[in-house]
Amino acid sequence: MAALALTVVPVAGGATLDTTAVAAAGGGDTAPCGTNRFLCVFNGDAAPHTVTIVTPGKVSGVAIADVTLTVAAGKTGCIPLSNVFRGTTGRAAITYDGVTSVKVAAFELGT
Repeated sequence: MAALALTVVPVAGGATLDTTAVAAAGGGDTAPCGTNRFLCVFNGDAAPHTVTIVTPGKVSGVAIADVTLTVAAGKTGCIPLSNVFRGTTGRAAITYDGVTSVKVAAFELGT
């Protein structure tokens, strides 16, 4: 499991998102949670891939469902890294149904 670093998207000039992406780890990744943070998934494979972010919380003792995003072949998807995903480590736990040609990056919008 790799710990993804945050890349700040500056207000002045923006950023090219795919250049900071790294290969998705077969055992999953973690990323920092918080306001204005998001995960981008770049799927360079010929097949779609599903990304799952664990939601560790409960409401009235009932588990909150994990969040999934299916990224089509050759497409990019983004998921907010809300504090609802914050695990005991302070980071979101992210898994993938496959990592062939999948790259990921965590971003934070500059203020």
